[in-house]
Amino acid sequence: MSVLLPGSRREALELLARSNGAAMPIAGGTDLLVHWPQRQEEHDRAYLDLSGIAELRPVEWTPDALVLGGLTTYWDVIRDARVGRELPLLAVAARQVGSIQIQTRGTWAGNIVNGSPAADGVPVLMAYDAVVVLESVAGREEVPLERFYEGYKQMRRRPDQLVVAIRIPRRPYTFQRFVKIGSRRAQAIAKVGLAVTHSAAGGGGWRVVAASVAPTIRRCPSIERLLEEQAAVHSPEELLPAIARDVTPIDDIRSTAEYRKLAMARVLFYDVFRGREQGAGSTDHGRRMTDNG
Repeated sequence: MSVLLPGSRREALELLARSNGAAMPIAGGTDLLVHWPQRQEEHDRAYLDLSGIAELRPVEWTPDALVLGGLTTYWDVIRDARVGRELPLLAVAARQVGSIQIQTRGTWAGNIVNGSPAADGVPVLMAYDAVVVLESVAGREEVPLERFYEGYKQMRRRPDQLVVAIRIPRRPYTFQRFVKIGSRRAQAIAKVGLAVTHSAAGGGGWRVVAASVAPTIRRCPSIERLLEEQAAVHSPEELLPAIARDVTPIDDIRSTAEYRKLAMARVLFYDVFRGREQGAGSTDHGRRMTDNG
């Protein structure tokens, strides 16, 4: 294997272009190391190590947005008290990404480009209408995160582009909720993940984003429509037809499709629809659930 060590963003882009996109960008390297023993073919490729590029690390606040750098870690967000006040689901999700060691190395950008349908960070970013900022030697491109994924592990990023930032609009929220269901309360891959937000500010509305129930993290427009219309829902089972229109869960080693649909229905009914009616959600931001609740 060979490792390229750029010292600046510009140098990284030039090295990536020179490799014709063959070099794999790495930041925290947490996903790469998990699969390293089994994927022998990855031992012979070139890696573009971004960890020395300080300009990609900061968390930046502007009047209109929170901007996470391409190397911003989960721990960087956890430590920023302002994130906890304004965009609390980011901190809630960050604390559920593996161990503290993973939180201090893993990056939000890496969580996006890894493309896992069970990612913990991506649902809350999408629920906050995050925009992915891509850059190559040819210039910059911005893609709304909800339109970034085109299929399983397929995304709107060319091989010569790096994720240099993630921009999250700043707006007031009346409802914010993140629920992760797993086999245990820590260090578990989500069987179902749900991030839900509501804002009455311009461009806002209801956002319902689901994980582990489709080939990609995705919004649930049928559920969002029910919330926008303030539809009366009297039981979790009444949500199943809308859930079936929005997601396509499968049976796998962690769970079954049927369990995932029922879990979604129950979380949405008790945590979102009833919470909306009771005026909850603005201060009760998230929780983890095991199979026993």
